[in-house]
Amino acid sequence: MSCRRFLLIPVLSVILVMGFVYYVTLFVFIDDWVGLQSSAGKLNAFLFSFLASHCLFSLSICVLVDPGRVPATYAPDVEDSSWSNCNATETRKCDKCFAYKPPRTHHCRVCRRCVLKMDHHCLWINNCVGYANYKAFFILVFYATVASIYSTVLLVCCAFKNGDSYAGNVPLKTFIVSCGIFMVGLSITLGTLLCWHIYLIAHNMTTIEHYDSKRASWLARKSGQSYRHQFDVGVYKNITSVLGHNMIKWFCPTFTRNPEDALSFSTSRDS
Repeated sequence: MSCRRFLLIPVLSVILVMGFVYYVTLFVFIDDWVGLQSSAGKLNAFLFSFLASHCLFSLSICVLVDPGRVPATYAPDVEDSSWSNCNATETRKCDKCFAYKPPRTHHCRVCRRCVLKMDHHCLWINNCVGYANYKAFFILVFYATVASIYSTVLLVCCAFKNGDSYAGNVPLKTFIVSCGIFMVGLSITLGTLLCWHIYLIAHNMTTIEHYDSKRASWLARKSGQSYRHQFDVGVYKNITSVLGHNMIKWFCPTFTRNPEDALSFSTSRDS
């Protein structure tokens, strides 16, 4: 994929927000609170720079990495349990690509092709979130949430220490209050998104599958049965299917491939 993806307005907007938050956190909040040249200032600047660099690196992976293409030679194995247990709504052939598609694969109207284990198309990365870049997307949201909360805490510390000096400086006070509102809103938004994807990972669902499962769950309840997502194989296995088996690498965005091959998946009947 071309690096020109970074020049599109939504992606540039994300980068500009990152740059703004990084600048005000280091050169306003930390500097006004303890001073950048102090030991505490250097430590906080290092920690926040660590979070910011991981955000930027994760964003780059999300933007540049192909989320997953269906192999041109792919043909379904009718004896595969992931096919036999597949939802009735999930057809074997894409009605737009006119080619076989593996389980959990969906056609993206924006990208105009099928994407392996598609979660959704994200405007802010100008790319689909799928099999190959879902972990990087989750890590991006995780580090961005932590960084936003961290920045908000530093802002509060700065405001408490310099509250009296801000009172006599209306422009600076307005700027600090505006930053506070922005950071709180950003933290809540990213925190909600993070919680949502933690829920999805814990249940081994994609966003598309979650909304598809609502009808299946309703039909199961109506018939007096209990519903369980077919790819839910237990919390730990669900997590490792996305983040990998090595816990040390869970929060490293470079390891984007999950243990499964995206053409077949373990199901609850297999476990």
